[in-house]
Amino acid sequence: MGYWVVKAILGPILAILFRPWAEGADNVPREGPAILAWNHLSFSDHFFGPLPLPRKVTFLAKSEYFTGPGLKGLISKAFFRGVGQIPVDRSGGEASERALRTGLRVLGEGKLLGIYPEGTRTPDGRLYRGKTGVARLALESGAPVVPCAMIGTFELQPPGRLLPRLSIRPGVRFGKPLDFSRYAGLKSDRLVLRAVTDEIMYAVMNLSGQEYVDEDAQHAKKRTRPGTAAQNGDGAGPDGTAAPNQVTTSAPGSP
Repeated sequence: MGYWVVKAILGPILAILFRPWAEGADNVPREGPAILAWNHLSFSDHFFGPLPLPRKVTFLAKSEYFTGPGLKGLISKAFFRGVGQIPVDRSGGEASERALRTGLRVLGEGKLLGIYPEGTRTPDGRLYRGKTGVARLALESGAPVVPCAMIGTFELQPPGRLLPRLSIRPGVRFGKPLDFSRYAGLKSDRLVLRAVTDEIMYAVMNLSGQEYVDEDAQHAKKRTRPGTAAQNGDGAGPDGTAAPNQVTTSAPGSP
């Protein structure tokens, strides 16, 4: 109920102020489960991504949005619950498994599940390597994956900017659903999970026109943060693969 109230209030306001556009909304199934895999350019994605869709989109959101102290924390919690987000712990290990189970429950109820495979917002407007959780969700649920691309929201509200720029007209593109039924029974194969994730990210890249970076976005943020330096071979990535020693800008899955 809260989702539709928030959308009914914010929708007309956003339409008047920003004139958002959308392409391919008909590619999103009108019924049944589906995974909507988005690039993540800015905080504004939460508003403009689901706006053109007639169905509710449930997102898995970082738990910090729901646990802040004081009045600001209460407002944040109320807002994110109102726009259909479910808090998940992103610390890895058992927390990642619980997040996966939560996503599978949403899909099992025949709903639309929104997910940002990069795991965080891009630090520089480029598209970063996807985490394989999206592939596990697709293979375990059997739901189609709809690649989605936000356009212009990085310029609309870049990192550190509180208020969006009214001069930028944001948009969203929805691609054709991707069917991964050919990988049925291979949900535990790490190579398959990586191949599926790369195929999804390749589709998102084609929709968004972004440059692709074969690096974890969270690692890139740490590497570029003042006072920190990237270390060669500094551990494993969130999907269990080794962290990259070099950053490449080839297409997903390229050698």
